[in-house]
Amino acid sequence: MPYTSNNPRPPRPSDVGRSIWGGAPLPPIPERVLDGIPGFIAWLALLVSIASAIAFPLTLMLTAALIATYSAFRFFLAGIANGMGIRRIKEWEAIDWYQKYLDDENPNALDWHSVHHLVIIPNYRESMKILSRTLDQLSLQHNAKTQISVLLAMEAAEPQSYKKAQSLHRQYADNFANVYFTVHPRGRIGEMQCKSANLSWAVNRFLENVVDEFLLDTDHVVLTTMDADTRWHENHFAALTYHFATNEDRHRTFWQAPIRYHGNIWQVNPLMRIINTYATAFELAYLAAPWWMAMPMSSYSLSLNLLEQSGNWDTDVIADEWHMLIKAYFATGGQVSIQHIFLPFLADSTTGSNILQSIKNRYSQTLRHAWGSKEVGYMLAKLIENPQVFSLKSLKLLLRIAHDILLAGAGWVILTVGSQLPVFFHPDIAPVKVDQLMNSSDKLAHVVDGLASSNPAWILLTISGLLMLVLVVVFQIQDYRVRPPRIAPYTFAESILELLSIPFMIVLTLLVVALPTLVAQTRLLLGIPLQFIVTDKSADR
Repeated sequence: MPYTSNNPRPPRPSDVGRSIWGGAPLPPIPERVLDGIPGFIAWLALLVSIASAIAFPLTLMLTAALIATYSAFRFFLAGIANGMGIRRIKEWEAIDWYQKYLDDENPNALDWHSVHHLVIIPNYRESMKILSRTLDQLSLQHNAKTQISVLLAMEAAEPQSYKKAQSLHRQYADNFANVYFTVHPRGRIGEMQCKSANLSWAVNRFLENVVDEFLLDTDHVVLTTMDADTRWHENHFAALTYHFATNEDRHRTFWQAPIRYHGNIWQVNPLMRIINTYATAFELAYLAAPWWMAMPMSSYSLSLNLLEQSGNWDTDVIADEWHMLIKAYFATGGQVSIQHIFLPFLADSTTGSNILQSIKNRYSQTLRHAWGSKEVGYMLAKLIENPQVFSLKSLKLLLRIAHDILLAGAGWVILTVGSQLPVFFHPDIAPVKVDQLMNSSDKLAHVVDGLASSNPAWILLTISGLLMLVLVVVFQIQDYRVRPPRIAPYTFAESILELLSIPFMIVLTLLVVALPTLVAQTRLLLGIPLQFIVTDKSADR
């Protein structure tokens, strides 16, 4: 069923706050100023690091060493949490969720069969092969034919998108309760070409053409947004139904499952798989660890009621997940939480015809993801607009948002420059002199003695580096055990390349994580826009 109405639904209640004195809203800080905070801090860190490398080399090295030590400790905690998460997944996979619902049902629970899932699949230039694979997997869900409706959110900017949607509608109409599609027009004023704008358009058309027309009870609708290549665990929506039906705070909750970047893992260049291993481990660790705060990522769920209360997705945001959580947080007066669904879903990773193309595609994807650096400024703006919402929980959310963004930007600058540049300007502070090492009969002993007698910063840097290397191997082992089975056995060359990726991880992280993050933050600082670009995730799309 296509929706072609151009009449927007009346706006929902605004979440704009008032000043401390109860009068008009505080004057807004220019968006450019707030967007540029991470980039400003990163460039300030670079300039201060260069100056400190000349004037205060040991102080700079110690600062870099402390960041390295913190990063190593963070890896250590992630390794523990990842193991905890793997055990939780095994436990959840053994649960019969409908039976658990019957066992736990209470007077405040919704009827199991009254819960309806609206699954929105925004897509742009995705192949029919990918979309069909996604819908095939989704059709395996519990009660897909009675409780799951699919909304294909197409883009008019893609030629033949309407015909593609019609074809998918005909093919899958009998597999789900309903299959709808919308076509998001291009060039609308105030919009970026991005997933968030497409989602906003699709939801508004659904509200106009289904909810209002058929008087659908929005209190019983769970909305799930997913990437076009997401493949849900076969019990995901049964677990989601259970938690939505039994959670009395269902309209103040996001639901997030762990991501495994294994959808096409065996098509990914062996040198690049270590990046997916690292990302998969940390996504699960954030969900499983009681000491960290999870955030929505990629594919997530919330009630339609909460979405309406929050004012729908914004149309000028590239990184929609964190932005939507922040909007909902302030729309509810700081009452939003995230509930974990420990049933992992598969996602595809970027690929390429060779290692250079793989690096380029991964760089582009990280550049797009790093546009989420805007959320530091957005969170600060919402706190200024809504001072009554400020609390320890709000501060914790701000720190969670800023942590990864600043660590990947300014933190990487200080760690890299601070551990290398002081020696360039002051060779005498190096723990090991190259000429002495070459003339030494026992080179290993010479290195050990040099480190032992050197500045403590060198010892911290060395221990932290070795610990992170060991933990990367742990992540690799954990990841390998849960990867999908291979069709063909490992080749010798593939095995060598995957082993080499471990010591090369620092270089790869610089190329596909740190640099695109710094570029994105710099562009935000300078006000240079970024458009959503689909990156290649399959050798055969």
